[in-house]
Amino acid sequence: MNLNPDDPRLTAYALGELPEAERAQFEAELKASPECQKLVEEIRAAAALLENEFAEQKSLELNRAQRRAIEDRLRPVKSRTEKILSRLFLYGATAAAACVLAAMLLPALSKSKSKARRVAFVATPEIKRSDDRSQAKARVLASVEPATPAAVPLSGSSDQVVVGAPVPEAASGQKELAGKSEVVVNGNLANRSESLNAPAPVLTPPPQSLRRYSAIGLSPATPAPSTREFSVQGGRGPETDEFHANRRPEFSGAPRVDRYFESHDTASYPHLVENSFHSARNQPLSTFSIDVDTASYANVRRFLNEGRMPPRDAVRLEELINYFSYDYPQPRGDDPFSANIEVAGCPWNPEHRLVRIGLHGREIARDKRPPSNFVFLIDVSGSMSPRERLPLLKQALRQLVKKMNAEDRVAIVVYASEAGLKLESTSCEKKEKILRAIDELGAGGSTNGGDGIRQAYRVAEENFIKDGVNRVLLCTDGDFNVGTTDQSELIRLIQREARSGVFLTTLGVGTDNYKDALMQNLADKGNGNYHYLDSLEEAQKVLIDQMNGTLVTIAKDVKIQVEFNPAQVGAYRLIGYEKRLLRKEDFNNDAKDAGEIGAGHTVTALYEIVPPGRAISGAVDDLKYQQPMEEKPERYVTTGSRELLTLKLRYKQPDGERSRLLEFAVTDTGKSFRGASKDFRFAASVASFGMLLRDSEFKGDASYREVQNWAESAKGNDTEGYRAEFINLVRKARSLDGRN
Repeated sequence: MNLNPDDPRLTAYALGELPEAERAQFEAELKASPECQKLVEEIRAAAALLENEFAEQKSLELNRAQRRAIEDRLRPVKSRTEKILSRLFLYGATAAAACVLAAMLLPALSKSKSKARRVAFVATPEIKRSDDRSQAKARVLASVEPATPAAVPLSGSSDQVVVGAPVPEAASGQKELAGKSEVVVNGNLANRSESLNAPAPVLTPPPQSLRRYSAIGLSPATPAPSTREFSVQGGRGPETDEFHANRRPEFSGAPRVDRYFESHDTASYPHLVENSFHSARNQPLSTFSIDVDTASYANVRRFLNEGRMPPRDAVRLEELINYFSYDYPQPRGDDPFSANIEVAGCPWNPEHRLVRIGLHGREIARDKRPPSNFVFLIDVSGSMSPRERLPLLKQALRQLVKKMNAEDRVAIVVYASEAGLKLESTSCEKKEKILRAIDELGAGGSTNGGDGIRQAYRVAEENFIKDGVNRVLLCTDGDFNVGTTDQSELIRLIQREARSGVFLTTLGVGTDNYKDALMQNLADKGNGNYHYLDSLEEAQKVLIDQMNGTLVTIAKDVKIQVEFNPAQVGAYRLIGYEKRLLRKEDFNNDAKDAGEIGAGHTVTALYEIVPPGRAISGAVDDLKYQQPMEEKPERYVTTGSRELLTLKLRYKQPDGERSRLLEFAVTDTGKSFRGASKDFRFAASVASFGMLLRDSEFKGDASYREVQNWAESAKGNDTEGYRAEFINLVRKARSLDGRN
């Protein structure tokens, strides 16, 4: 058998890590291959050189996010050589890890003898923004010529990587990289001789994915992904290698050694075009479906806590606003929710008014919750192995099971390459059996989500509890890659299954390959809600603290239609809910699906109002073939009423097919923003924060400083600390964005 130069045993043998049982046979094969013998010597020489070079290098302190990222990349490693890397990380030996990784790269990249020998080094200089308000870190990929003292003679192409190698400072004292080659800063390719304090270089994508040379067992033939991220915090759009010019940093301080992570971020977010202003005279009706999803807020929080600004399309204003509970009155009578309306000044545009519509679902005591029939549909594919995915979900579901009653039932369906019934529907009297089944879950394989969905609904229908809570909890990163993979087909599948009376909750996890759009659509079409779990604390909030609201539906197909009085309103704009807009004809159409409200849920919507006679953004010229509006019959213009608007609501009972109508008229009393309720002011501050994160054209005069002040003055009791956490996120965004 001929020894392959790409054989990983070459590295293990060179480093003395090849098992004794394999050594004799390997040495016999090695004798027959002069090329491989030379590679072994090169590996040993490179290892020795790097060990000497880094002997006096100080180990780096890693922050929590860096440590978790490294651990997650090392966890699935199986080979002996990869275990060495894992141990080296745990010991904090950055220099030794660089040595091993460099040695591993040598055999696979040394086939081309004629090319100049170079090695790429990864370093992370400290950077700061031009206004000195914030500091961040940029990932830098630098190719260093062999003449540089830290360089190791290697053969192969210029995109080889040694992790942890130092980048020497230029003799001139400028903070620039020595040598003659390329530097990739934040995805931009520049000549090494350029100062890092110089203006950002012209954007050029890296020559090839570095992933193919990683030390976690990927084949050198692995193709480059379609999207790569060399991110400065918040500098990257969601699906391309483009970077926002106003977020490019300036560098200061000497480059220093750091680990390198390439994100290979294939996370996707549906493109969102913000609602604009509409003339109350020409378009007096605004119709949309309510939304109780909160995924966007948790995802935005994750980005900010990682030191990055979120992609614009990851910021959905209604999900930020509805993450928080508000002290709206409980419903009276037979209706399942109350409606509460408040009008006051608009804080980001003092010339405008702000309308807040708040719904509050009827509370249900935990001991009064109807019996539940739950099916946990859990993605156990290979992408779910990192700690923030399947391990987090297992902890969350364990907590949920412990809170369930003896009348409740749980089944577990898993799916990877194929779907299977892990646990038949089991009474929660046998909690230990259910918990044991959860503990035994492990990740591996590709993702066949379609088959899993079908089987989960079949199990739920077979154990259907009349007048009970029947629900599938889909737990996944949304990366369906085998079986039914077309999103439209998956959505149609969910729509068909939803007719069974079984509701759906989607619990999203993950980062780099997270499919936000699919998770949102599945929940919408499955008569359910959508949450993103970025931590065990968030799982506690969604599944335990707000258990009834998340899992017990009290009204379905809830629609809102607002009619604006053109005598009192020049124009209006619905803030958020872009994915929930309905045609005006849909309001009275009971066949049209809409959102659900859970027990105790609060739902909030905001309208920004332009008073009559004020300029309207986006106004168009008069029509050529119709009369001007002021010349049309009076009945098409105004009735003379002083009412600002009329709010109409439609909803169905959870098991009903005919909707009920509620109607409320509202008059503006001229209240100032300062005189508004704390809930009004806090909701407005959250909306303004979202517009700043999106860099919205409608953000007006708002700033992070003002948002922080508004939120602090409206924090209220805040027994659970969610509002205080929001204020802290505003501070982080202000630091990262560099604006007041």
